[in-house]
Amino acid sequence: MFEAPAPATVDRMLAAQRHAADQFGLRATGRRVWGYRSRTLSSAAGPHWLRVVCAEAGTEGGTLWNGPSTSRTLPASVPRPDLFRIQDWTTERYAYRAELYALAPDPMVSPRPVLDEDPGLPETWWKEMLAALDALADVLPPADRETVREEYLLRVIPEFTGHPVDDVTWSTAHGDLHYGKVTRGPHILDWEGWGRAPYGYDAATLYVYALLAPEAAARIRTELAPVLDRPEAHTGPLTVCAQVLQAQDRVDFYAELSGPVREHLAHL
Repeated sequence: MFEAPAPATVDRMLAAQRHAADQFGLRATGRRVWGYRSRTLSSAAGPHWLRVVCAEAGTEGGTLWNGPSTSRTLPASVPRPDLFRIQDWTTERYAYRAELYALAPDPMVSPRPVLDEDPGLPETWWKEMLAALDALADVLPPADRETVREEYLLRVIPEFTGHPVDDVTWSTAHGDLHYGKVTRGPHILDWEGWGRAPYGYDAATLYVYALLAPEAAARIRTELAPVLDRPEAHTGPLTVCAQVLQAQDRVDFYAELSGPVREHLAHL
């Protein structure tokens, strides 16, 4: 997903991955998938998927660290690979967590978060995704699981979109539902950031991240209309647009999206 880090970090994370694989009696194989700022390293391990998370010793824990483990409580109607085992260990400088998942049986929708062309997903895929989003929205998350904080959106939406923030309807969201984290099953991956967010936040992410492919975006907007056309979904898209514009100088694909996002905001 992201580029490999500096060689010293690569060596350290690969050593951690080997240690995790040994603990599970497996061997990591296949393509390495690096996470944001190289805090995670994932790859296939036999019939499983092995994900290793790293933090500086003493800073582990919290929302992102515990997201996957707490997501085990989500209903089965939210399709995701099973998380079988978790193994924690600490060195002098770093804390690590290894998570062993079922290997998703189908490929990713896109090799990167945004769409460059129509992925050709069938109508049944969108119906299943909408059902999953509805089931997730009905979940009452733990009090400490906040994907988007109210103080944040009250600040960034007016600053970066020029729109006021009306009454916000809150629900539960995956929190990072882009095309590099959903398969053609569909199965939804990487639950570290799930929690409370404005209603429609996930659906808005899928729509906004398709704006580089206008024909695909138009179709996706139609498929997601049961969520996005609801009055309470107004804040979700504004939040996603504000996040894109706020981070366009430090996230490459946000920079690509910034022009289409401004055009989208101009038509709201």
